[in-house]
Amino acid sequence: MKNKLFRSGFVSIIGRPNVGKSTLLNAALKEKVAIISEKPQTTRNRILGIRNTKQSQMIFIDTPGIHKPNKYRLNEIMVKTAVDTLKEVDVVAFIVEAGDSAGSGDRYIIAHFLNDVHVPVVLVINKVDLVKKETLLPLIGEYNRIYKFAEIVPVSALKGDNVERFLDVLEGYLPEGPKYYPDDVYTDQPERFIAAEIVREKIINRTKEEIPYSIAVSVEEFKERENGNIYISAVIYVERDSQKGILIGKSGKMLKDVGKDAREDIEALLGTKVYLELWVKVKKDWRSDKKILKELGYE
Repeated sequence: MKNKLFRSGFVSIIGRPNVGKSTLLNAALKEKVAIISEKPQTTRNRILGIRNTKQSQMIFIDTPGIHKPNKYRLNEIMVKTAVDTLKEVDVVAFIVEAGDSAGSGDRYIIAHFLNDVHVPVVLVINKVDLVKKETLLPLIGEYNRIYKFAEIVPVSALKGDNVERFLDVLEGYLPEGPKYYPDDVYTDQPERFIAAEIVREKIINRTKEEIPYSIAVSVEEFKERENGNIYISAVIYVERDSQKGILIGKSGKMLKDVGKDAREDIEALLGTKVYLELWVKVKKDWRSDKKILKELGYE
């Protein structure tokens, strides 16, 4: 009996902000490699996630949500980061939300970006748990008329419904190839990057209005002590003094709560005790400053 071909390749996860791309990546890997929030534009970098099975290695690239960039340089970088992945992958997973019809944002992505893609594009209709089943067939028909998708897969990333079917479909489009990463590796992101992202996630989920979009987190120190515990010192950058006050909170309560939430998640990730020290600094208009964006790793 012949051995089954081993398949490996790269999958770009793209879509509008807040359609559940990072939630789907975490569900596919059964590991938390990307932060999630109800607020749009949470993902800023390209996050690599690796799924290993006996017959394949699927390397996901989770990208920032594609949107029309606003006045900030950061947003231009985020959109470029997402679009650039389309040129270097074997399959594209285009994520949309279940609803009554295809939205203008999804049509914009198809018209401006997907028409130039020369690899299979799998449409993933997410959040199907939030709509009536009878709305899905008309929606699938509408998307089929707009673009020739390789396949269309409805899922609920949050509940895990049909995620295995989504993975089986993608695996079928991967080429024969080698293992690019060892079996025990599920992301290429260093621990200090993931720690910074976890801190940012906790801030996003605890603050409102402009704060989530005005923050960046930089891990300045990440050291293992002799007793095996980890010491992390991180700086949270904001754009205005008023934002610094909100983030610190009355008697430092907000910052303490953020630190507690983040420390618990980082300890679960690293499997050891963590001492987390957070500082807040103001860098005015950092989202438009090329030098600061480069320092923070966005440029």
